[in-house]
Formats: sequence, C-alpha cells, structure tokens
Amino acid sequence: MQCPFCGAGDTKVIDSRLVHETNKVRRRRECLECQERFTTFEYAELLLPHVVKRDGSRENFSEEKLRSGMMKALEKRPVGVEKIEHAANEIQHKLRTIGDKEISSEKLGTMVMDALKELDHVAYVRFASIYRNFEDISGFLKEIERLKSK
Repeated sequence: MQCPFCGAGDTKVIDSRLVHETNKVRRRRECLECQERFTTFEYAELLLPHVVKRDGSRENFSEEKLRSGMMKALEKRPVGVEKIEHAANEIQHKLRTIGDKEISSEKLGTMVMDALKELDHVAYVRFASIYRNFEDISGFLKEIERLKSK
C-alpha cells in the first residue's frame, strides 16, 4: 500500500478489524519511511453477471434496480425491511455462486418472483403482473390459481 503522505511503497499493518455489518476490513497502517499513520478499507470485489434483456441488449446488474423493484412490489405490505434486504442479498449471492458472466432477465425475474412468493403473496402477484405482462384479469386469475395450487 502506497503512503498517501510521502508516496513510499512500504507500509505495515498495525491493526485490522471487521467493520460491523459490512464485508469491509478496516486496517490501520503506518508508513515505514515517514512514520505517518492512515486508515484503509478493504473489501472483496465480487462481480455480478450482465443481464441479457428480452430485446438482446445487455446491461450491468443493478443492485439498486433489484431492490427498487422488490420495494415497489412490497409497497404498503407488512414485510420488514430486514426481510427485504435478506431476500435481495440472497438473490445476489445466488448470482455470484452461479458463476455465469451473463444471466437472462427472465431467469433473474424468476429468482425475484420466487423470493417475493416467500415474503408476500400479494407482492408476488404484483411483480408477476408486470414481469409476465398480464393483458387482462384472466392473467391475474391464472397466476393466483397457480399460487393457490402450490
């Protein structure tokens, strides 16, 4: 690690601590040249796959889009923020462990629907209505029947 004060390349770690509730490590360092101390934060950069949309275009996976889509479906529903965060984190964990460089928007949508089905059936149907592009009430009824049969 390069010293931010003198630019020397040799520093030593004095103290390392895990930052509470994050995946970051806080390190106190000391420059071996000028003896100045400074703090760095380290985290693992885990790459998530690109999303291949229905029209064939590709975009980077967006954690913000995932969370906002789930929050819209769960709006005014009795589901705690902790449960929503846990579900979103689980989806991201699955995406990392799959190891693919790309994932179809359909597969990602199915993962979100599965998570919403566990959290709240109304939110599940809300999300499904947009994801599956329901044209009329019969689409809702079919989805509700499918939900009831499981």
